[in-house]
Amino acid sequence: MQTLKRYKWTWLLLLTALCMAAYLAVHSLGLGKSRLPVIGEVQDFSLENVDGKQITLADTQGKARLVYFFFTECPDVCPITTYMLSETQDLLVKDGSFGKDTAFVSISFDPEKDTREAIRTFADNFHADYDGWYFLRGDQEQIRKLAADSFKVLIYGDNKDNFAHANLIGLVDRDNQLRGLYDAGDTENITPEFLAGALKRLARE
Repeated sequence: MQTLKRYKWTWLLLLTALCMAAYLAVHSLGLGKSRLPVIGEVQDFSLENVDGKQITLADTQGKARLVYFFFTECPDVCPITTYMLSETQDLLVKDGSFGKDTAFVSISFDPEKDTREAIRTFADNFHADYDGWYFLRGDQEQIRKLAADSFKVLIYGDNKDNFAHANLIGLVDRDNQLRGLYDAGDTENITPEFLAGALKRLARE
C-alpha cells in the first residue's frame, strides 16, 4: 500500500500515457468510424525532386498521399519502411490509382549526404515509380519544421551517426489535411494492404 502511495504520480502518468496511446490508435486506424478525423493542416513547402524540379504541396494536391521522412544512409527503419511503401505502390499500380488518385512523398532530412543522385539510387533500389512517388530534399531546418509542425515527427541530430526520428507515415487527403499518422513499426496492423486501402478510401471521399 505504501508503495502505491509513494509512486502514485508515476502510475497516473503511465495510465494517462496509455490512454493517449489508445486514443491515437483508435483514431489513426479509423476504428469505430467510417470517416477519419482531421488531425491538422499540412503546411506548404517547396522542395527539390530527384529530377531537379521544385515541388510544392500544391503539385500533389487532389490526390490522397502518404508522407514519410527518411535519410538514405539510415541503417535500419528507413529502408524497411521504404520497402513496405514499395509494396504498397505495387498494389496501387495494379488497380490503376497510383499517380492518378494516390501518391507518395518521401522527404530526406539529410541534404548534405542526400544529393539528388544519392536519393535516386536509394529510390531505384525499391523500384520507385516516379509518376506517383516524389523523393524530395531541401533545407534541413525547413524540413524539421515541416515534419514537427505538420506530421508530429520529431527529428534529432545533424548527421547519419546521430540522427534519431519518429518512424511515422502520414496520411494526407486531397485537401492537404492530415488524416492519419501510422507507426511503421507496427507491422501487425500497418501493412501494404492496410495503407493501400486507407489511400483508396481517402481518394474516394
